[in-house]
Amino acid sequence: MLRIQDISYSIEGRPLFEGASATIPTGHKVGLIGRNGAGKTTLFKLIRGDLHLDGGSIDLPSRARIGGVAQEVPGNEVSLIDTVLAADTERAALMAEAETATDPARIAEVQTRLADIDAWSAEARASNILRGLGFDADEQRMPCSAFSGGWRMRVALAAVLFAEPDLLLLDEPTNYLDLEGALWLENYLTKYPHTVLIISHDRDLLNRAVGSILHLEGRQLTYYTGPYDQFAAQRAAQRAVQSAAAKKQEAQRAHLQSFVDRFKAKASKAKQAQSRVKMLEKMETIRAPEDAARTVFTFPDPEPLSPPIISTQDASVGYDGTPVLRRLNLRIDQDDRIALLGKNGQGKSTLAKLLSDRLEVLEGGINRSGKLRIGFFAQHQVDELHVDETPLQHLQRELPGQHPSKLRAKLAGFGLMAEQAETEVGRLSGGQKARLSLLLATLPAPQLLILDEPTNHLDIESREALVEALSAYGGAVVLVSHDMHLLSMVADRLWLVKDGAVTPYEEDLQAYRKMLLAADTPPKAEKPKPVAPKRANRDQILALRAEARKGEERIEKLQAMEAKLQERLADPSLFTDRKDEAVMLQKKYAELKDAMDRAEELWMEALERLEAAETQG
Repeated sequence: MLRIQDISYSIEGRPLFEGASATIPTGHKVGLIGRNGAGKTTLFKLIRGDLHLDGGSIDLPSRARIGGVAQEVPGNEVSLIDTVLAADTERAALMAEAETATDPARIAEVQTRLADIDAWSAEARASNILRGLGFDADEQRMPCSAFSGGWRMRVALAAVLFAEPDLLLLDEPTNYLDLEGALWLENYLTKYPHTVLIISHDRDLLNRAVGSILHLEGRQLTYYTGPYDQFAAQRAAQRAVQSAAAKKQEAQRAHLQSFVDRFKAKASKAKQAQSRVKMLEKMETIRAPEDAARTVFTFPDPEPLSPPIISTQDASVGYDGTPVLRRLNLRIDQDDRIALLGKNGQGKSTLAKLLSDRLEVLEGGINRSGKLRIGFFAQHQVDELHVDETPLQHLQRELPGQHPSKLRAKLAGFGLMAEQAETEVGRLSGGQKARLSLLLATLPAPQLLILDEPTNHLDIESREALVEALSAYGGAVVLVSHDMHLLSMVADRLWLVKDGAVTPYEEDLQAYRKMLLAADTPPKAEKPKPVAPKRANRDQILALRAEARKGEERIEKLQAMEAKLQERLADPSLFTDRKDEAVMLQKKYAELKDAMDRAEELWMEALERLEAAETQG
């Protein structure tokens, strides 16, 4: 159980927590939400002990392991699979000790503990996690240095999931995942065996993967039972009640004050007036909930063009003469809202580059309307902003002739107010940088807007504002996003990018989600149901008795083999002089236990069929 008791903490004199308290029950999955800058990441640092509280306490069980995603995965020559395996420090230490230990008693202890923690299946578990996060079998054997920073962050996520800490702290983990990886993580977290506290602005994740919400607002923490949508409904109801109570109290105050003002000078009413003054003094003020400045995006209206604005004819596109996508026959009109679906590496980014005129066709043709303007947003563009310049300076470079007041108005239309307009980009939050990049992408009033993961670093209110802006936008939209809520609210057409082709996906997003999760789950073999005849004859009963006897004999043979293996494994010299043989015997013993389980299962089924036949006979 995680207990946060009466904590206080300030940064440079600005309080983030003042007497905040919350209790997270063991094993619960909890979403930590709050506006950007409220202190969510700071709370994680306080829980880990990276920062020291000004007051209060944060308590966990004494041996509880806390885990979170490392900020960076080293770009070394260690393979991805070995990097993940090393995250289970106990297993790694035991495996290393098994190679060097000489004391027979200690060797036996190490081997017993390795068996207890199921060390022999660790590589398969690590591989499954990496596969879920987008790495195939060949990539798992490649060194970390072969991958970019975003992909290394996936390796860091895989490592902490494999280590299975008692308290798992995840800070916006879907920011570096695609839709498929985000869905896999969502499904994985529902089955995670320990406590999870996750900072996220992904509504679908907060509705499916967590069962509670921890809300940080006004330097206080409030724990709500239920997923995000239930929290939002409770929160709206509370604010409505608080607002109504404040209005009612204000009317009561006005009535009392009116009486005092009218009668305080009259001797006959002096006592009643004084009584009402005391009532006013004792009345505890009910404050109406403060309405935060509404998050907005203001996209300019593009000039309408005749359809289609883009069309391709048997087009192929790729790199260095090698096609990634072939035989593309696509059409985009100005009122289209298209979501690109498909796993990483299938060509979604390649298609986006073709449509945005960043790649030329290798074969076939592509036609664009002569006056077509294209806006393009991708996460790498956020990273390419000039960190030593202000947002206002960015706009002055793009629109050198416009008056600063008009440029400030454009910034305000994307939620970048006067203070942020004059702040160097390097000091802005991730969400503020994303807003600036979105503004720059839409500045020329494009008829086609291509957005590659636009919601990274945006809070829930900003995501809702983006949905509203895109719904009202007069141009075509092509979306790549892991945010299922954004896709479901904006897209009316789905294109599946797979196996070198782009085809319409006729099902909806929920069907696509089910398809991905089903593909990640190995099919279970159906167990044959015992079928007993309506009335068994003598020969059938004798055959069933023979089958049951054979099952019993099979178990006895396996038990004899198990006893011999146990005798060999009990020899301490095995682990000092014949380590390879020891590993082989450990694996053989594990296989034998599986065979024993299966034999006992078959024997029980045979006994059930025999009992049913004898009863009917």
